[in-house]
Amino acid sequence: MEPLKLKANYRCVPALQQFYAGGAYAVSSDASFIVCASADSINIVDSATSSIRSTLDGDSESVTALTLSPDDKLLFSSSHSRQIRVWDLSTLKCVRSWKGHDGPVMCMACHPSGGLLATGGADRKVLVWDVDGGYCTHYFKGHGGVVSCIMFHPDPEKQLLFSGSDDGGDHATLRVWDVSKTKKKNCIATLDNHRSAVTSLAVSEDGWTLLSAGRDKAYSNETLSYILFYLVVTLWDLHDYSCKKTVITNEAVEAVCVVGSGSPFAASLDLYGKNAKKRAVAQAFYFVTVGERGIVHIWGSEGAVCLFEQKVSDVTASTDEDGLRRGFISAVMLPSDQGLLCVTADQQFLFYSLESTVELLQLNLTKRLVGYNEEVVDMKFVGDDEKFLALATNLEQVRVYDLASMSCSYVLSGHTEIVLCLDTCVSSSGRSLIVTGSKDNSVRLWEAESKSCIGVGVGHMGAVGAVAFSKRKRDFFVSGSSDHTLKVWSMNGLSDDMTMAINLKAKAVVAAHDKDINSVAIAPNDSLVCSGSQDRTACIWRLPDLVSVVVLRGHKRGIWSVEFSPVDQCVVTASGDKTIRIWAISDGSCLKTFEGHTSSVLRALFVTRGTQIVSCGADGLVKLWTVKTNECVATYDNHEDKVWALAVGRKTEMLATGGSDAVVNLWYDSTAADKEEAFRKEEEGVLKGQELQNAISDADYTKAIQLAFELRRPHKLFELFAGICRKRGAEDHIDRALKGLGGEELRVLFNYVREWNTKPKHCYVSQFVLFRAFNIFPPTEIVQIKGIGELLEGLIAYSQRHFVRIDRLVRSTFLLNYILSGMSVIEPENQQTEFTAEIPLQSDNIIDKQHVVEEEDPQKNATVSKKRKKSSKSRHGSIKKVKDVAYKKVETIQLLA
Repeated sequence: MEPLKLKANYRCVPALQQFYAGGAYAVSSDASFIVCASADSINIVDSATSSIRSTLDGDSESVTALTLSPDDKLLFSSSHSRQIRVWDLSTLKCVRSWKGHDGPVMCMACHPSGGLLATGGADRKVLVWDVDGGYCTHYFKGHGGVVSCIMFHPDPEKQLLFSGSDDGGDHATLRVWDVSKTKKKNCIATLDNHRSAVTSLAVSEDGWTLLSAGRDKAYSNETLSYILFYLVVTLWDLHDYSCKKTVITNEAVEAVCVVGSGSPFAASLDLYGKNAKKRAVAQAFYFVTVGERGIVHIWGSEGAVCLFEQKVSDVTASTDEDGLRRGFISAVMLPSDQGLLCVTADQQFLFYSLESTVELLQLNLTKRLVGYNEEVVDMKFVGDDEKFLALATNLEQVRVYDLASMSCSYVLSGHTEIVLCLDTCVSSSGRSLIVTGSKDNSVRLWEAESKSCIGVGVGHMGAVGAVAFSKRKRDFFVSGSSDHTLKVWSMNGLSDDMTMAINLKAKAVVAAHDKDINSVAIAPNDSLVCSGSQDRTACIWRLPDLVSVVVLRGHKRGIWSVEFSPVDQCVVTASGDKTIRIWAISDGSCLKTFEGHTSSVLRALFVTRGTQIVSCGADGLVKLWTVKTNECVATYDNHEDKVWALAVGRKTEMLATGGSDAVVNLWYDSTAADKEEAFRKEEEGVLKGQELQNAISDADYTKAIQLAFELRRPHKLFELFAGICRKRGAEDHIDRALKGLGGEELRVLFNYVREWNTKPKHCYVSQFVLFRAFNIFPPTEIVQIKGIGELLEGLIAYSQRHFVRIDRLVRSTFLLNYILSGMSVIEPENQQTEFTAEIPLQSDNIIDKQHVVEEEDPQKNATVSKKRKKSSKSRHGSIKKVKDVAYKKVETIQLLA
């Protein structure tokens, strides 16, 4: 048997992130990415994987409008601050911004040439801007209410701009503007056929038909009873701006899209239209409408014929604050063969493709991207290969995600209240099953392949907060509820070819606890079940009759999670008292206690054959523990809020976590990869260390400094700089070495220099390197270094201290100069030559005078000679003392300020 290898580290991969909070969005011309508004920020999302490529920080106000330039190089945005911003998507920087509206900008559109930007605002104005200059080229007034949609004519030769508004009072207008500079009259036509807000505009491929959609409601009074129906899509002739046709769709339409003649949608519709019974009139073009019911309709332009109506909606229609139903809120026809994109009111992006035969049209949902998942309360891996992940959020549905693309593969709908818990298993027949518990007091059994409900269990009197499948036979599951009871449900009546859900029967029931049951777990051999409750106890029951075996007491707060060990006769519990405990099943004694979380521990599961534990808590932390040593091996802080859900793959032991931050993270065991990487780095470090020594031996300082940076050896780097400073041409050597540094290496250099500068004995090297760095690199490049402000603050403080110390030393040399001058050791610089010349001259004169006196009066000379000998002796003695002080010949010392 292969020896057991403990896990030391996990690598986190963000799988699901909140990228769309509703409102404005824009799709690139090739549909490779989607720009989404998320509160005050803008996310650029990969449409293939739903991962966030980059995020643009806004101005702390909610984003109200977004659009892209035709070449996808520029992004235009506006928020409640009324600031219009232009973003360069290659650098992710705002290149210019301006204000022009008196209210929030509600919609915007870019001219097909990319040179003009049109904006419509809540101030009833329509403004056209020069993109490069940022100035207003056209100022249009005339709308009586908020401008709700705006669009340029897709043909650049036709300088037309269309705008729609909600004027209030059951009245809305659509205006056509001339944006060419040759026309004096700007408003060409006012199109009046809508009674509510105009929501969407589209132009046919030939450029001569304008389609407008809205939320109109028309009433007819017959015998004092009102008949309500919708007149919402209008076709306008752009030759004379007359109304060609009004299409009744029986729902408030949020978007209308023209189907391109060369698209797969059009080809499928043409194939379907070959049947004369289905359509006797040739259609000029097709268009799609979506609205409040969440149903996709496809229409023909001739005769207002509905060619296709989706039978079952893929959307859960919601109700807004005004009591109106909200299904789809927008739709876009994607380029090439990528089909139709519809956006829902609950922040989902649905991608559709159309297939057809002569007799049948079928709309297929190819991909579903969820922009916001609400709070994740539970999750489990689905299937034997664990390629899917089922999520229970603050919704009535369960969303199942494909881990490869992280798109929502399907949704399980049936509960009438929020789903609180779920569990998964693979039955003995190979079917992937999912069981869910909800606030509607019921449990439901689902089959993953058919995406259908095959069983419903009713009987609990409170919300079902915990469910668990049997581990061995997989023919029953257990549920725990807020009604304090534990139920065992049988799955014996299920068959492989079921099409209708059956009523599940409870085999056993027991009043298990005094408070809500939060978690249940079944032993690997299906002989025991453990339940954890808010009453601070965990109880172990014998199956199938639910006979009490032992009660686990010791936690000081409610128990949130229980789990059986896969190999030992013990149970692990996680509690609100911030601890994790392992209990013996035989006598209920506490074997081990793990402390480390700073808040309630919400989940704790065994990994590595029961030798390690993974836990998560309300502190947002995920921890890995070793059971034998009670040691916390690793702590991960990749969530910003409570981590409610934790799932462990049965085969791969891959982890998945989710919580209140609506983020789902996947965790992969990286222990072996980390060891291999550490060995590779160590080997690489040894080779580079030898290269460094060779470069120093060859006096190749540029290469040596570069290698020292790569190896992150600040001491060796200081020795190199100190050695260069003692050589001739030190400036050239250091300049050549510094010029080869990149931005990150320059930041590291400033960090090292700051540390060297704190010590007086190293400051001369740090100041010299700093001086050369400021000479080489321009200030504009230096200020771009990450964290340069903090680094410069540290450099300035110690540099000032060093200069004060040097200034104090210089002033002290003046006192030394004065003392030495007073002791006749040194004299001022201007008397140096005179001093050295006068001494021999004075000696010669004295000798000459002595000879003259001796010749004139020998006797007197003898007396004088004695006195002079005495005087000379004392004078020579004083000179000797000075020499004794100096110990050597002293020359004049010049002091440089």
